[in-house]
Parts: sequence; structure tokens; C-alpha cells
Amino acid sequence: MNKQQAEIRISQLSKELMQHNYRYYILNDPSVSDYTYDEMMRELRTLESEYPELLKPDSPSQRVGGVASSSFEKVEHKVQMASLQDVFSFEEVNAFITRCKDQLVDPKFIVEPKIDGLSVSLEYENGVFKRGSTRGDGFTGEDVTMNLKTIHTIPLKIENAPSYLEVRGEVYMSLKSFKQLSIAQEENDEIPFKNPRNAASGSLRQKDASVTAKRRLDIFVFNLQNIDGENLLSHKQSIDYLKSLGFTTIAQSEPISNAEEVIDAIRRIGDERNNYGYDIDGVVVKINSFEQREEMGATMKTPKWAVAYKFPPEEKETILKDIEVSVGRTGVITPVAIFESVHLAGTDVERASLHNQDFITEKGICIGDTIVVRKAGEIIPEVVSSVRHNENAIPYKLPDICPVCNSKAERDDEAAALRCSNPDCPAQIEKRMIHFASKDAMNIDGLGTENIKALHNAGLINSVADLYILKKDDILKLDRFADKSADNLINSIEKSKSNSLDRLIFGLGIRNIGIKAAKLLCEKFSSIDNIMNASAEDIEQIDGFGSVMAKSVSDSFKEQHMKDLIERLYRYGLNMNYETKESIGNIFEGKTFVLTGTLPTMNRREAKTLIESFGGKVSGSVSKKTSYVVAGDEAGNKLDKANSLGIAVLTESELIEMTKSETSDNLGDNKNEN
Repeated sequence: MNKQQAEIRISQLSKELMQHNYRYYILNDPSVSDYTYDEMMRELRTLESEYPELLKPDSPSQRVGGVASSSFEKVEHKVQMASLQDVFSFEEVNAFITRCKDQLVDPKFIVEPKIDGLSVSLEYENGVFKRGSTRGDGFTGEDVTMNLKTIHTIPLKIENAPSYLEVRGEVYMSLKSFKQLSIAQEENDEIPFKNPRNAASGSLRQKDASVTAKRRLDIFVFNLQNIDGENLLSHKQSIDYLKSLGFTTIAQSEPISNAEEVIDAIRRIGDERNNYGYDIDGVVVKINSFEQREEMGATMKTPKWAVAYKFPPEEKETILKDIEVSVGRTGVITPVAIFESVHLAGTDVERASLHNQDFITEKGICIGDTIVVRKAGEIIPEVVSSVRHNENAIPYKLPDICPVCNSKAERDDEAAALRCSNPDCPAQIEKRMIHFASKDAMNIDGLGTENIKALHNAGLINSVADLYILKKDDILKLDRFADKSADNLINSIEKSKSNSLDRLIFGLGIRNIGIKAAKLLCEKFSSIDNIMNASAEDIEQIDGFGSVMAKSVSDSFKEQHMKDLIERLYRYGLNMNYETKESIGNIFEGKTFVLTGTLPTMNRREAKTLIESFGGKVSGSVSKKTSYVVAGDEAGNKLDKANSLGIAVLTESELIEMTKSETSDNLGDNKNEN
């Protein structure tokens, strides 16, 4: 295919993909299968990589940016992005409508849900999306164009568009996406966002647009800010026009005339809010006519022609029956409120975290109280307050001993938490063993949560070290295991002895030390002995470590139980030395690899380990500094970018063949050989 043919085909594919995107994301009516769509996108990216001069900024292939930004440039808004005056009662709504009627002739009002998200401006020139920015202070925002491009409901190009168009929309995270993100953050020991709005805001302001893309943000366009060449007279007319251009617009009422109709519309939205797939925190009431808006004018901060009625959070009273406490892997004792079931935001709720003693004391909580509960962000149950005590109620105080092992509980002021002081606490042991066997740590197949609990309850394991003296006959005494599964578990435990030291360090569950930090420790000190003997000051010298992390490591290895554990693991034959790149080979030293697609025989983790064992580094994104991209089936835009930058692309077999060479002669700068 020559360049002219490629240009025609690129144009055809782009138009078809834009239409498919519209049907999928806007109409929720897909017109082709995912496979067909992916094949079209793959063809488009291939042609654009072969003819990079034909790549346009509005191409459907440009949805996800992969380059991290170090800062967000300031944007001066051409039209002020004003905030609205909040009202909290129907009396205030009625007063607003009365003011409008006093100043205007027969005003009509539009009522629409107020999405709880992050307000943004989208600017188009000749139909092409050129810039997107946050509201900021209303006059100056931040350029987040690349991140906004990851939102599929934002068209990158619109047909029959004016020469200039600016619209305002609300970026939000659906309740489903928020729940999925919260679960993932908790599994990764990250602090979850408090609600969907915070999640949307934090996701949109990521330095790396590829992170934003994973968060599955969405948008509703709710206002026309600026337009050239069109004479639109009302809000209703402008929203219908924007919808015809392909924008996802906010649902709205027909123009209505009086306070009774407006309040009825607010009530209907309030009654339906729990059925929405996204969070709303109120209802916007605005004058429909643009001319009448001009007549009403604005204050320095808010327009006089609109108000936002804010819903009170759905809160219900219930009886606090009990407070349960649980003990986590690091010994943190967490109180949980157990109350009579109430229906909130669509589900029955009977438990909520009470966080810590400070929270309980601040709320004045006693068992037996009548408490008020709600769902933060319509998702996470929380106790708002205690409204009534029983007679002779006693303020609740967390126990000063561990509820599991009866050891002394000590306050950790830094984390405002209470911790069990006993490292051999059964609850901590069980959760430490679950962590130790997990995929990112020692990766012991067949040793999931339920099997660990069964082995622990049977008295077969009381420490991670006990895993390495398990016998098949003992395992078979448990109903959960048959002959084959017992063999598999024993073999998997034996195999874990040869794991890289950084996996063991992470598996030990040292506070504040994640996967990356464990690897940095091993690269710096090369053996468990060196790490144990290192001072906090020495550890803090590692790039990426701070004083808190360094102290956690140093303090942990000073504890007698940790010393005893390491001594046992030594005796049982676990690998205690870190194999640096020099111990295997260094032919990839100074080289950066990117993995994409599905490799024939290796998973991503195995390929990464292979590359690092020969001195290479593995990055998550392609840049000019990338040396090689290793591509498998269904490779995506990383492969396209590698081709456009002239970066060498390897198959799995070619990567393996390179590791067999004793020299690095074949690692020259031969680009595009594949």
C-alpha cells in the first residue's frame, strides 16, 4: 500500500471507528463485535506507524496518552467558569423563582441533576478537540488535555462543527468503577479515595494519562460556554445542538414555568437518585433563555440566573448493638460498628468501620446508642454521629489488650492506631501467612486464604517458617486436601525456597515496604545479612526511601521474633542472597525494555525477571529512551509507538536467543529489523 492509498484507508478507518465509538459509548448500542473493532484499530495503528506523517491528533488511536507530564500548564478561561449559589430548602428555591419572575417576563426554567464530579472546559477548533482544562478558580485552570482524551465519551472530532466551540462538562466516576477501584486500592494496601468525586478529581490530575485511562472516567456536558457562527437562543436549544454533535449531555426537564413544577421535578430526581449509576449531590435550576440570563446578570462569583439545590445526605437512625474489633497483619486493632440493619442508597447495611479510638471519642459513641449512619459517596457505610445514649451509657474504649491473644495493646500515635504488641498473635500470624504466600510475595500455589486458615486452625502452621516443615501425611488429614493437591502444595512450597530475595523481603510484611522497596533494598545490600546489619541511616540513602521506610526496616530486623524467623528460614534452605545482574550476565546492562501483548510461553512477570537477571530494566511505557519492545499477540499502542519512534521490536524467542549469547555484539542499534 502506497502513501496515497494509506491516507484513504486511514480516513475510512477513522470515520468508521468514530461511529462505532459513538454507538458504543454514547448510544450504548454497539454496532460491531469487540474483535472486529480491535482488528480495525490494529490496522489503523499499523498504517499510522508506517506513515507517521498521516497521524492526526483526532485519530481514534490517540485516546490514551502514555507519556507522563511533569506539570500542568495554566489555562486562562475565555469565559468564566462560575460556580453556582447553593440552596438547601424548597423555600430558598421558591425565593429564587420569585426573584426571577419579579425581574423577567414569563421566565422558563430548566431542571437537571447536579453531577458530583469535576468541572472541565473542552475547546474545539474546526471540530477538532484542541484543549481541555479544569475549572480552577473559575478564571484560571490547568491543562489536562491528554488525560481528558482517555475519556471515550469526549469526541476528539465532531462533524459539521463551528470554527470554535467551548463547552463545559462534569467529569465523574461511575459508582461501579469507584467500587472496583476501592477494592483494588485496598488489595494493594493503598488508601482508597473517600468518594467518587475525589476519585474522579485525583484520576484526572494524574501525571501519567495511562493511569487516568485505567480509572474509567466519564463525562456529562451541561453547558455551552462559547461558539462562533451559531445563533442559539436558549439552554434547551444549545443542549439539543450539542447532543446532535455527539456529546453526552446531561438529562434535563422541558422548560417549566412555576415553583410547583420546579419543586416537583426536584423531588422526582431525588426519588430516582439511588437508581443512577453515578453520584449526584443536588439539582440545578436555571433560566432557559440566554437573553433573560443576560438580563439577570451575575455577582462576582455566581450567576443570578441559576441555583443549585443540594440534597441532604441520606441518613438514617439505627441502634448500635455492638462493637467488634479485628486485628490486622501489622497488629492494628480496628473497631467495627455492628448495628440494626438499615436500607441506605439501595442496599441493606449493618456494619461500618469506626476507624480508631480518636474517632469513637470524638463522636461520643457508646454501645446501645441511637446512631446516625450514611454511605460516604453512596458506597462506603459510615457512622455520622451518636444522637441518643441509653441511661447509664458508658463511652466505649478500645481494649488495652489484644482481643485475640490478650497481649498488651499499644497506641501508635503516628498512625493514630492501637496495635497488638505480640508478633506471635494468632490473628497477625494468619494474615502474615496469607500475605507471605500471595502472588506478589512467595507465590505459593495452592495456599490461598481458606487453606491457610485450615492449616492454622489444625495447628499445623503457626509461622511462615512452619510451611517449610509441612509433611504430606499431615496435610492429608484435612478434608480440604486430596493426594494430588497435597503433592502440589508440598512441591509449590519447596519451589518457593529458590525465589529471589526481594520476594522474601516483601513477603515478611515489613510496614511501609512494598514490592518496589523490597527490590531496592536487595539491590543495595545484596543479602539478608547485609540488610539486617544496615543502619536506618544507611537504608535512607537508597533513592526512593525516606526516613519512615528506613526506620521500619531497621526496627523490624532488630525485633527478636524477626531474627528467630530469619534463622529458621536459613535452616530450611530459603535463598538469602540477591542474585545481581553480574551473577548471571550483564548483556542487557543500560538497556530498557517494554513488554506488550501476550507472549507465547512466558507471562509478564517471568519475562521481566529474565530481562532483569541479565542487567536490563523493564518500563511500563515507550519513550525515546526505550531500547527494545518485546511484543506478543494482541500488542497494543506500545507496539505502534515503538514503530513510530524506530525502536527495535523483539519476539519472545528473539529475546531468549539474545540471553544465550556470551557477548553483546547483537545488541547494536539496529532499528526496525523486525
